[in-house]
Parts: sequence; C-alpha cells; structure tokens
Amino acid sequence: MGDHKEQPLRVGAAVRRRRRSLQLTLAVVAERSGLSVPFLSQVENDRARPSTSSLEKVADALRTTAVELLAAADPACSVDVVRADVTEPGQSVGQGTGQGAGAGPDPEPRSRSLVRGHHQMHASEFTGDHDAGREFQYRNDQLMYVADGAVEIEAEGRAYRLGRGDTLYLTGGVRHRWRATVPDTRLVVVAVAEHIEAVRDRDRGRRR
Repeated sequence: MGDHKEQPLRVGAAVRRRRRSLQLTLAVVAERSGLSVPFLSQVENDRARPSTSSLEKVADALRTTAVELLAAADPACSVDVVRADVTEPGQSVGQGTGQGAGAGPDPEPRSRSLVRGHHQMHASEFTGDHDAGREFQYRNDQLMYVADGAVEIEAEGRAYRLGRGDTLYLTGGVRHRWRATVPDTRLVVVAVAEHIEAVRDRDRGRRR
C-alpha cells in the first residue's frame, strides 16, 4: 500500500515539445494566442498552470487541441511501484493454442502492464502462449526481453529464436509476430509510447 499516488500533469513540457516541433518562438505563439510571452514561458516551465481557456488558446496557436496537449503531458515527479502479485482481470494475451504437448490444457495466457498511467514509456509482461498469427506494428521503438522460457519472433521476413535473458530491439514501423515455444514463458515488452513523436519524424519535417 502507498506505492502509487496520482500526480498532477505537467503540461508545460508537452507545450514546449509541440512548439519546438513546429519551430515557433514564444513570441509567435504569444501573438497567435493573445497571451504574453512571460506567461507562456512560465507555462512551459510549469511555474504557472493555464486555465482551460488559456490552454485552448495555446493549443490553437500550436495547431492542436487541449486534449492532445494533456494526453502528451508528463506526470509530475513521481515514483510508482507495480507489485508482482497484482493481476489485472480481463487482460489476456490471446486464446490458448495448446502449443505444448502433454496432458491437460496450458495455463490461460495473460498479460499485465508494468507501468501505470500515461507516460512516455510503456511496458508489459506476457505470460504463457500467444496468438502467433497476430501481427504487430508500432510507431516507435521497442525492446523485447525474455525473462523466462523461450520465444520465436518473426520480423522483416526473418525468424529469431530467443531464450531466457535474450533481447530483441525493433525500430518503429517494423511488422512482427511472436509465439512462445516453451510453457510458462514470460516476455517483457518495453516501448516508447505511441503519442511520443519520434526524433526521426521531426528531423524529416525540418527544412534547412
């Protein structure tokens, strides 16, 4: 108990990232929004919390919405512990396919999130078998780590067999699928959140 506490969002970092991605100065945003440069500077540094109307003005100036800025906001400084014995009902990896030969059905495959809330990084743990026919493709990079057991991952037309302690790094956009090849396999997947704009995407849009 006491491991987790909801923290207010820091919208300033989201505003700054959006402004810089558009290559706008504070003066330009101030002119477009009707707000002062000092106030916008305080907002970006989380020294001032904008009202709903002010945030909407900032969002309009940045060609986005207040909802999107809040979605991309960072939580205030926080520490969160996710206990190993906490299960989240309703989360499953897929229907059991009975890959293992032997008596009795395999344990129900399951997954759990290792990160709570809206953050720049997501992490999930998958236990048991998986629907090998399901294909994944994420916008940003991810790391797959085999905590126990073994998996086979197919990516870019090649198959990779990973055992306990092995990792596989995938850059954003790579289509892939995976399956457990050993009962009770545990696979940890850590990925950059989908709402984070990849650096290569920003660089591609810059004009020199």
